[in-house]
Amino acid sequence: MKDGEDDEPDLFGFRSATYPETPGYKEETTSRDAAEAIAPRAGTLRAMALEALAGGWELTPDEIAEKVGKSVLAIRPRCTELDEMGFIERTGRRRMNDSGLYAHVYRLRCR
Repeated sequence: MKDGEDDEPDLFGFRSATYPETPGYKEETTSRDAAEAIAPRAGTLRAMALEALAGGWELTPDEIAEKVGKSVLAIRPRCTELDEMGFIERTGRRRMNDSGLYAHVYRLRCR
């Protein structure tokens, strides 16, 4: 963070000044702590998610997590970051997760 810059709250809560390149957070205690703890691995997890979508796969974050053998709690936010960064996009379809809720299906964004 540069001198004089603060973490500005967005519409949904707090995010780091460099989101989505670094994990964001919604409040200043446990959420921030979790973002800081995952930050060293976030790039690797994003790369794993991108690799899971390589070859034309269209997957939900939960399906990506299963494919790469990581927790959905680690992969879901990385998918949001990748979407914000322009690397992946929603297909317009949704599929049901194991939780019984529907999730967006993502694919690599053509550049």
